[in-house]
Amino acid sequence: MIGISTKTIYAVAALHELGAIQDDEVLKIKEIAARASIPQSFLEQILLELKKQGVLTSIKGAHGGYKLAKDMKDITLGDIIQILETDAFSDICRTDNMALKLFWDDIQQGVLDVFAIPLSELKNYQMKANYALNYSI
Repeated sequence: MIGISTKTIYAVAALHELGAIQDDEVLKIKEIAARASIPQSFLEQILLELKKQGVLTSIKGAHGGYKLAKDMKDITLGDIIQILETDAFSDICRTDNMALKLFWDDIQQGVLDVFAIPLSELKNYQMKANYALNYSI
């Protein structure tokens, strides 16, 4: 996908898995990696960054693991992109031409608006996927 790295795609997949568990549960990295088909070593880096930025929390110990620090409705795709992608929403216009600045400002705002979708919307997509699967059987 243009402009979105594998790192962000894996992060959304991991958050989708974590969003499906109960509030009192946690998932180990190994479980998240298996459920979301993500290489475990790469996932570790992603989860640490999301934890550092307050999206996730972790519990140490034999029964430890990761869980969401926020509700999925309070995490947007834009949040994840800003955490994991360098300069994703930085000022792209490098000119003194006011018309071009206005043009690129509008484009940038449009992109920000598109990525403002909360990750809680993944539940709607899961329902669509379940319906499509049941329909095709």
